[in-house]
Amino acid sequence: MMAEEAARAGRPTLDLPAGVEPGLRFAVVLDGKGGCAELDWQGVAAWQPEQGFLWVHLERDAPAAQAWVMGPSGVDPLIAEALIAEDSRPRVEHIDDALLLILRGINLAPGSSLQLVPLHVWITPGRALTLRDKTHALSALRDIRIALKNGRGPRGPGGLLGQIADKMVRDLDPVLEEMEDEVEGLEEEIIGTAMGELRREIADIRRRAIHLRRYLGPQRDALYQLRNEDTAMLDKRDRMRLRGVIDSLVRHIEDLDAIRDRTSLLHDDLAAMISEKIARTTYRFTAIAGLLLPPSLVAGLLGANIGGIPGQENPYAFFELAGLIVFLLGIQALILRRMGWI
Repeated sequence: MMAEEAARAGRPTLDLPAGVEPGLRFAVVLDGKGGCAELDWQGVAAWQPEQGFLWVHLERDAPAAQAWVMGPSGVDPLIAEALIAEDSRPRVEHIDDALLLILRGINLAPGSSLQLVPLHVWITPGRALTLRDKTHALSALRDIRIALKNGRGPRGPGGLLGQIADKMVRDLDPVLEEMEDEVEGLEEEIIGTAMGELRREIADIRRRAIHLRRYLGPQRDALYQLRNEDTAMLDKRDRMRLRGVIDSLVRHIEDLDAIRDRTSLLHDDLAAMISEKIARTTYRFTAIAGLLLPPSLVAGLLGANIGGIPGQENPYAFFELAGLIVFLLGIQALILRRMGWI
């Protein structure tokens, strides 16, 4: 499934084993030259800092992963609870010589609705722990792993952080482009499309834009904070890369604001069209009611069950009455036309 998603997005489709062992998506040791060595749970347990930088990617909601984070990982219990927390907003916290990050990326799991899913990161100078839900998919981490397999991956903690942030923001491009195309299509079809269908489409785009904007704003602030953190894990090159990522994220947020404003204008235009249509319909009904009022009055008088009604003995009285009503309708129509009502 992930390979198909990557192929449709124009990314490499190298077949990589993941999730083979309970709770462990993958674990690698960086060799400092852009490559890595794969590890299993046993290898993670036997890892020593002198072997190289360790990156462990876990399924946050898997019992085996939670048990390892809370125990054998050696992570402080408060940090461990934050890493396996159900949901949280993007943020960065500097704790001693380590960083706790919570970022959000596009969920690329097949059949899933558009949403930003959390990636929890705990990174020290010697290792990094990343966690995401089992049912979600983030192509950013897969792409970094492919780069490591090809010898072009990150060489240390700063490079890993920069690539994670960069590739998670990159995945927003096709989503925002698709939303902009949808808005342009709605702008062109607003006259000819059915009102109810069009209102649902506009509301759907606005909901998606609001959902993305809700998390991308805090993520921008978190990346600003990360770039400015006084930590030895980030060198000058890493900070320059983060600046580029932040610039891209700011542009995406501006695009979302523009999409939200355009859909608001579309909604206002559509509401004005609906109000105008209702006004025209009401106007026509009023004109028809005005035309039928005098004939109804005549018919009501002639239908009264009292003596003195004219034409009771005349066999042609009905036709004379019908002719009178038609004549009255013609006179009324002429008067209403001159008044501009019809």
